[in-house]
Amino acid sequence: MLGMVRNWFDRIFAEEETVVLLIIISVILLLILSLGHVLIPIIASTVLAFLMQGVIARLAAVGARPWLAMTIAYGLFITLFFGVIILLLPLVWQQLVTLVQELPTMLRKLQQVLMLLPERSELFNEAQIREWMALATAEFGSMGQYVVSFSLAQLPNLVGVLINIVLIPILVFFFLKDKQMILGWFASFLPNRRPLLTAVWLEMNDQVANYVRGKAIEIVIVGVTSYIAFSLMSLNYAALLALTVGLSVVIPYIGAAVVTIPVLLVGYLQWGWGGEFWTLCIVSGVIQALDGNVLVPLLFSEAVNMHPVAIIAAVLVFGGIWGMWGVFFAIPLATLVKAILYAWPRVDEVEATVPAEVE
Repeated sequence: MLGMVRNWFDRIFAEEETVVLLIIISVILLLILSLGHVLIPIIASTVLAFLMQGVIARLAAVGARPWLAMTIAYGLFITLFFGVIILLLPLVWQQLVTLVQELPTMLRKLQQVLMLLPERSELFNEAQIREWMALATAEFGSMGQYVVSFSLAQLPNLVGVLINIVLIPILVFFFLKDKQMILGWFASFLPNRRPLLTAVWLEMNDQVANYVRGKAIEIVIVGVTSYIAFSLMSLNYAALLALTVGLSVVIPYIGAAVVTIPVLLVGYLQWGWGGEFWTLCIVSGVIQALDGNVLVPLLFSEAVNMHPVAIIAAVLVFGGIWGMWGVFFAIPLATLVKAILYAWPRVDEVEATVPAEVE
């Protein structure tokens, strides 16, 4: 038994570098699980720096000097960052407060519709529906009190948000300006000979960059398209629902199905079974179909070559461990696991390289 364990251990940790990689992964996971809320500005800044690095690479490809490319990219980032904070977030917050205030009226309309179900099906009875509606009313009521009553109890959270708003642009600037210096500092703690770490880094750098940039573009395109469509239809809470639809693309396969429910529910409570409601159904379906069949293949191509089952499993596992951040980074993290498994040296590979090194 001990011999089997020893052979397995020798096969997994065939080189010293694999132990270093295991330590790095363990330290990163420990920091995320213990200090994840503290590291949010650094993580968010790293993601945003990845996005701007793509802009810098495009500008450098057309002959722009490094300092000019970085200046343009950072200026674009500042414009978008504060544009979202100043223009989009207040509108979304206003619509969210309005939605919460109108929830009791909407719930009464929904209850009237659901009370017709016992007449059409034996699977439902009036007591069940009243129990569901009482539970929903209690949940929405507690949420409404939190959203509407923005009291001094939330002041520390507000201060934290303001600090992050100041910190993130500063961190993004230094991540872009001193990228090579920061990477060199991290590399100084690693072994001089690191083929495994280099292979994993190269693949992850490409995969994460492509995924983050592609996902950001997808969120913007889907969100803006949904907002234009909802506004033209005069749908209530157009900005709030469009933001929800845009963010839903972060969760592959599941997000589109889940976010369709509140969109159609708001449309039904506003228009009933009229032509506007069925138009909304068609528009929502077309947006989701174009996103899944045109936009996603165009943006990602074969960058993330993983089976849908593996992607859904990654979303469930990493989302359960790290919440929304885990959902967003589920595919890159799954790609990291895949890259490590493929790049991990086998004992036979190590033995094959020994004679060449001795010679």
